[in-house]
Amino acid sequence: MNTLLIGKGEQQVHLNLKYANRHGLIAGATGTGKTVSLMSLAEGFSRQGVPVFITDVKGDISGLAMAGTPSEKLLKRAAQIGIEDYHNEANPLVLWDLAGVQGHPLRTTISEMGPTLLSRILELNDTQSGILDIVFQLADDQGLLLLDLDDLRAMLALVAEERKEVSAKYGLISAQSLAAIQRSVLGLERDGGKDFFGEPALQLEDLMRTNLQGRGIINLLAANKLILTPRLYSSFLLWLLSELFENLPEVGDPEKPKLVFFIDEAHLLFEGCPPSLLKRVEQIMRLIRSKGVGVYFCSQFPDDVPGEILGQLGNRIQHALRAYTPRDQKAVKTAAETFVPNPKLVVSEVISQLGVGEALVSMLADKGVPTMVERALIAPPRCRMGPATGEELYQVRAQSPIGGKYDHSINRESAYELLNQRRTGVATSNPTSTANDGQTSQKAEEQGWFSELIFGNKRRQGLAETLSKQAARTVGSQLGKQILRGILGGMLGKSSRR
Repeated sequence: MNTLLIGKGEQQVHLNLKYANRHGLIAGATGTGKTVSLMSLAEGFSRQGVPVFITDVKGDISGLAMAGTPSEKLLKRAAQIGIEDYHNEANPLVLWDLAGVQGHPLRTTISEMGPTLLSRILELNDTQSGILDIVFQLADDQGLLLLDLDDLRAMLALVAEERKEVSAKYGLISAQSLAAIQRSVLGLERDGGKDFFGEPALQLEDLMRTNLQGRGIINLLAANKLILTPRLYSSFLLWLLSELFENLPEVGDPEKPKLVFFIDEAHLLFEGCPPSLLKRVEQIMRLIRSKGVGVYFCSQFPDDVPGEILGQLGNRIQHALRAYTPRDQKAVKTAAETFVPNPKLVVSEVISQLGVGEALVSMLADKGVPTMVERALIAPPRCRMGPATGEELYQVRAQSPIGGKYDHSINRESAYELLNQRRTGVATSNPTSTANDGQTSQKAEEQGWFSELIFGNKRRQGLAETLSKQAARTVGSQLGKQILRGILGGMLGKSSRR
């Protein structure tokens, strides 16, 4: 069956996989069951052979890797909803972490990130963003690869050194703006950007795997520390969505998605987002579904997502909202207005009465038409509803099919190395230079031998020390002092002329 069982109200509520790529929303106040709904959906997609990517902000979604514990309460709910084959089981999981601590390192290069998103991470103003565009263009014109932060710093240093010439060709560059960018790069490195930028860069096909049993692999990004730098978190998500949009082929509406993307704490994606970038996100959301990718936002309030994007989220699971403040009351009204009305429900009232594990649900049915909103019990996941232990996660990572591909970084020749070679006058690809290097090395060895003969080393004293001691024994003798100066002066003079 190409459907997922979401829960049950007056009747069972299913998500048609054919319309799962038309995006979705899971919303609700803290403690109302959003995370459990997310886990239930994720493992449902996995059982249908659909790969999943999830950002784990609180660290409590890792339980997907472990089988749940049977309990009378869960069995009762499963029977109440009508799940006939309910049993506890683990899910195939691959762990990722931008820092490479809690999962495989997830990297991209400076070039792949591009100046627009990088400007957002660095929190640059329009003038500084324009200078960063020039830096990227200069690197392209000179054939210099921008892979990591060392490369970016090297290019910024080059622009600072040749600021007048670069300004004349590409546009005015102020020293103050350039210094501000350099300070921002330093801050990004301190926040973990050094680990994120580099190689081997992520290959999208590694997020779209199935295991030998045909189950979609769930990719879990550990974001509990990443969330402390929200600009890096949101820009990473925007980059990954852009990569999927630009690189995947058109497939229209497939029988099931090629990938489902869950974004937790979705409001961070849009806070402080400039209009030009927000328009880009809206465009991606409109078109990425034709690439077979479904994006599901998880947040407390439905209006955390901008209206232009909220209108594209066809599959909705709305948990309870508490109308304690004017902000909450506005969110309740927004949520009620986004559902297809059900004459049997007053959504604005029911939404504050929902219990834990209950939700207002509306899914896309035949021809992509949303169903009437229905109050439903959400189907329980079969995995553990709580985080996995550190030892369990270590075992999951050890069994990963892609660990050997990403766990060790690569530092190939790029802008940083090439610019350093220019400054030192080294051209490693020139045979004449190689020959000169050999001659220089031989000369250095000869000088080193002579130096040891004269001045000695740690194991034996040299000729200079021996003679100086002999000369020093002629205490108070003017002749001794002249001998000492004459011997050392002659030796040092001869050595320097050699």
